[in-house]
Amino acid sequence: MAEHNKQNGKQHGSQAGSGLVIAAHGRHYLVQGTVEGKSLKLQCVTRGKKSDVAVGDRVQLKLTSPNQGVIEAIDERRSLLYRSDQYKSKLLAANVTQLFIVVATEPGFADDLISRALVAAEAAGVTAHIVLNKTDIVDALEKTRQRLQLYAVLGYPVHEVSARAFPEQTCATLAPLLAGQSTILIGQSGMGKSSLINLIVPDADIAVREISAALDTGKHTTTFTRLYEMDAADASLDGHPANIIDSPGFQEFGLYQLSEGMLERAFVEFSPYLGKCKFYNCHHLTEPSCAVLEAVKENKIATMRHQLYVQLLHESSQKLY
Repeated sequence: MAEHNKQNGKQHGSQAGSGLVIAAHGRHYLVQGTVEGKSLKLQCVTRGKKSDVAVGDRVQLKLTSPNQGVIEAIDERRSLLYRSDQYKSKLLAANVTQLFIVVATEPGFADDLISRALVAAEAAGVTAHIVLNKTDIVDALEKTRQRLQLYAVLGYPVHEVSARAFPEQTCATLAPLLAGQSTILIGQSGMGKSSLINLIVPDADIAVREISAALDTGKHTTTFTRLYEMDAADASLDGHPANIIDSPGFQEFGLYQLSEGMLERAFVEFSPYLGKCKFYNCHHLTEPSCAVLEAVKENKIATMRHQLYVQLLHESSQKLY
């Protein structure tokens, strides 16, 4: 029997293929793969202890059994989004072209998280949009709009929807934005991300159950990132279907990985002032004749955004990994 298994492993091991990583949980990945012309969903691992694979990665793999494989290589990425703290980094998604930050009229959302997500998008070269959900809660709508005006002024589009109250209108608003794109949705818990996903992707809940079973995650379906391919005829991206990636709700968005140069360029409102400071190596903290600090004083740069820049600069100096 052992000999038979060995032969079986050899037989599959020689079969090479490629695929798209559609879910990740720990060091286990679910890959929508093609092996010798056959389309397969494969449970995959990486060689050794490497876990640098992200949902959205296109990978080269080898079959080890009829429904399992080993990821051998990651194809070149067009983008990579991740968050990090002092000790480690966590990949969010690869090859995304745009990021949707989902907020709601209630419960309250954190401006810090929005700004950090916008900075991450700028650093990764990914287009960012803000989606305001639950606009049917009119009591809080005007106040929420005012809070989001800061980002609209910076050039980030704000799209108003209500997944539950106005589903058809919500689809009509978002469908043109999603066509031809690879989009990741991020946001705190309670913002209605799941409602939006279920509206945009029919059978999303079935797909999640399948992924959960395949990755043996039990009922913890909110703890992993997953990708849904959209099969609309007009939704192709580089010859591949457009897709939506849903990420777990999180409260913290560390950006310890960004260098000082990356940070100052990721704040779009700093752009007109960079290179105009008295000192060429200005950190925009307390230096005299700093063009950025002058702009803050004159309310051309929001104090809240500059304070976040200072905080991120401090964090990037603390990383230990």
